[in-house]
Amino acid sequence: MTLTERDVAPLLVLSALFVGGLVTANVIAAKIVMIGPLFVPAGVLAYSITFAVTDTLCEAWNRRITQIVVNAGFAVLVLVWALIAMALHWPAAPFWAHQEAFLQTLGSTNRIIVASLVAYGISQTLDVWVFSRLKALTQGRLLWLRNNVSTILSQLVDTVIFITIAFYGELPILHLIWAQLLVKYAIAVADTPVVYGSRADR
Repeated sequence: MTLTERDVAPLLVLSALFVGGLVTANVIAAKIVMIGPLFVPAGVLAYSITFAVTDTLCEAWNRRITQIVVNAGFAVLVLVWALIAMALHWPAAPFWAHQEAFLQTLGSTNRIIVASLVAYGISQTLDVWVFSRLKALTQGRLLWLRNNVSTILSQLVDTVIFITIAFYGELPILHLIWAQLLVKYAIAVADTPVVYGSRADR
């Protein structure tokens, strides 16, 4: 597939949104926040950007390009993990008095990034595969169906794996799982018009 300048600009923007949402979600996920009566990791909103982007990429471009972006996101997560680990263990300047707070804030990020790498590698690949298969089966029709079905399945897998690895033994994981799924599914329904808009723009 040959990309024109018209293709490259939105592709770069979407890729940047994808990686930015992914990294932000992992950095802030250690904090548990309230959305109404629900308790969820703070990263849920940032991470929700990624499944809107993958569906948009699959619809407007193709599975191969989408998988490249997903793989790039995985590589960036590994790099972020290594840089955070290095920063945590790097000796602090003698006049800097915030090492304990720094360790407490970012120290839990290591476990979260491990959880995210496992969950992300499985769920995003599943999302791209299901979306592409449904697009082929429906001959390009019923965009709302493949957008929501691929997200429902992939985020079920993602949420169960991520919450279990990241918070098992520390927080009530069953509540976090169902609460996060409710939020993600609500966002998935809301982002369907965005994905339709991307197709119209093409």
